[in-house]
Amino acid sequence: MKIDRTDDDVRAALAAAEDETATPAERAEMLMEIALGLQQRPKDIGQLRSAIDLYARALDICPEDERLLAARIRARQGTALLALPGEGVEPLEVARAGFEAAIPVLRDFGRPEELAEAEMNLGLAIQNLAGRNRTRITDAIAAYQRALRTFDKHRFPKEFAILQNNLATAFLSMPFTDSRAKMREALAVQAFEEGLRIVTLIDHPTEYAMLQNNLGNALQYSSSSHMIENNLRALDAYDEALKVRTRAAMPVEYANTLANKANCLRNLPDDPQRPEDGNRANLIAARESYLESREIFIRAGEVAKARIVAEACEQIDRELLSAPPARSRGPADSRSQHLN
Repeated sequence: MKIDRTDDDVRAALAAAEDETATPAERAEMLMEIALGLQQRPKDIGQLRSAIDLYARALDICPEDERLLAARIRARQGTALLALPGEGVEPLEVARAGFEAAIPVLRDFGRPEELAEAEMNLGLAIQNLAGRNRTRITDAIAAYQRALRTFDKHRFPKEFAILQNNLATAFLSMPFTDSRAKMREALAVQAFEEGLRIVTLIDHPTEYAMLQNNLGNALQYSSSSHMIENNLRALDAYDEALKVRTRAAMPVEYANTLANKANCLRNLPDDPQRPEDGNRANLIAARESYLESREIFIRAGEVAKARIVAEACEQIDRELLSAPPARSRGPADSRSQHLN
């Protein structure tokens, strides 16, 4: 197991694993708790990998008759695997297998909220795999819906809001080539709005901002014929998200939402009552927002995102150079991408 032995928590975990005065179950539980501590406050990806290795060590030590403890370790290890950035398919597959092994045991012996959390994380693993054409997105939706049996809006508002967000993004990720596409768009918007009925700006600011940002994206890219109305609603949603996602407190999230708002402005006439007059002012405002978000992305090392908004700026520059002061204009280039 490759571990940085200068880390006090890891040294404590290794000592716990060798402590002969404790039972194997006690040692496995100690390893799980130390791994969880590393996972919750990782200094870098190395500590996250160390947590995953410690979970594996705990599973090796855990006695066969301690089924509930083993299930809890697998579920925790799965959440750590999901947190690995850009690691490809294998960690997702391992996480999925761990959740699927843990869920029957948690259903029989665990607490309802433990089971619901595992179902929610299973849905997330499947949804990420579906994005790589490895699973069906409908399986992720089913897992989220099972989690909602416990994580209802009254007792677990935060988890309920996250599940509504996940459901909505799952609906939006489904192919939009059949006759049910508009229904899925409507279901996604409904899920975002359902979550926003429960979480508030004051009590759940992070979840509130996430839902508002993603609701804006859903409205902006809807195939509805009410484009101007939807984009105006999207702008309101982005402005709500920006009450939480400030440049000082959450710079990358702020830049994501600012870029999404810029995408929306590109599609809006300056005067919604007179769309034939064009949108030069909105194009200029969008360009300024793109430039600010690009600066933040560069500082944060988000190279791909910086490139996306730089390309959008170049497109606007070409439009402004070639366009008269006021003109009628269709939707922005379909290559615009929304950010979370």
